[in-house]
Amino acid sequence: MTAIKRKLPRDPNQRAKSIVDIVAAISEGETPETLSDQPAKDPERVARGKLGGAKGGTIRAQKLSPERRTEIARRAAAARWGKRS
Repeated sequence: MTAIKRKLPRDPNQRAKSIVDIVAAISEGETPETLSDQPAKDPERVARGKLGGAKGGTIRAQKLSPERRTEIARRAAAARWGKRS
């Protein structure tokens, strides 16, 4: 029997049902296929997503003025360090 590696649902009730279905299928000698199938990702869309995500921050930084970038950095630092008090 080959192991099927899929994610279990995050909801505890759905997870429990999935586990019961898997155990029932194994006890009957079947291959457990009851786990929620993740739909296959479209490679073309994945490639486009990576392309846009890779250049998004760089383009935004180029469009911002140095003063605005400094202001954003100060706010971020204040938010990080403000949590430690």
